Amino acid sequence: MEGLLDEVLRAVLTRQTRYDCAVTEFVRVTGVLLPQRSFRRIAPELDHGSRTEGGTPLRVQLLGSDPDCLADNARQLAGLAPTAVDLNFGCPAPTVNRHRGGAVLLDEPELLHRIALAVRRALPPHIPLTAKMRLGVGDTGRAIDCARALAEGGASELVVHARTKQQGYRPPAHWEWVGRIAGEVAVPVVANGEVWTAADWQRCREVSGVADVMLGRGAVADPFLAARIGRGDFAAPDERTRAAEWLEVLGMLGDFRLRVLRKLRAIHVPGRIKQWLNLLRRSYPQADCLFGEIRVLRHMPEIDRVLAAHGVPMLETRLAA
Repeated sequence: MEGLLDEVLRAVLTRQTRYDCAVTEFVRVTGVLLPQRSFRRIAPELDHGSRTEGGTPLRVQLLGSDPDCLADNARQLAGLAPTAVDLNFGCPAPTVNRHRGGAVLLDEPELLHRIALAVRRALPPHIPLTAKMRLGVGDTGRAIDCARALAEGGASELVVHARTKQQGYRPPAHWEWVGRIAGEVAVPVVANGEVWTAADWQRCREVSGVADVMLGRGAVADPFLAARIGRGDFAAPDERTRAAEWLEVLGMLGDFRLRVLRKLRAIHVPGRIKQWLNLLRRSYPQADCLFGEIRVLRHMPEIDRVLAAHGVPMLETRLAA
């Protein structure tokens, strides 16, 4: 999730809840061999065993359309020992699609096969290759062909976002298609899309028949969602539970603020804090109140005063210039 789930938020969320794996924002591959520092910039966890601070294994995601160039960059990336390499055929962003990246390639299953085959051959056997896809560009007519192309090309797992590129993030997600795809390929399939609550996941599992889920915006909006799914706790949290969770979220916001201050120039920090709070509003009424108070503020000193008044711990750091 470009611009959202960077190493900062990965660190905060995976310290709170156990995940089986995390995936980076995509590394765009456009015809040149990237230096290793380009991969480290997106995935600094590569210098720490390809794991987050909480110990979650990290997959590094590549995005592009040239099989040979992707293979060369995957080989370069393999020297940094990622736990897995993931291919992005799910991004619906027009700016990405215009440059032949992401979900726009789902009209070309033969190209997907060549990409997967080239990257798989470039990687050592012990590094898995996985892929994320949508149901198609404008319709689902080639969904199964694309899934087969990736699996037969060497992807050992497919994450299927249950919407087309043109559907973007508009509900509903078509979870039944995840099940159809799972029945047509010989590799594990993971469901993705429109899972905001544990009850959503229960319905997704019933409709799709698959056992695993990839969480995106849902995990950002509710940092405890993965834990609830893991426990099989499908009832909506009551007011008392949400209030107790919010106290923990305040600590997470303090940690997040500190890490963002260390990473970014001060002018960019307010936007990141507002971005997360805006998603937290979906799960916590307290976040709605806090977001409303800082929404029009532009400078960190005034934002910090509001955060502190709401109980966010003000951990100190030096601001980037």
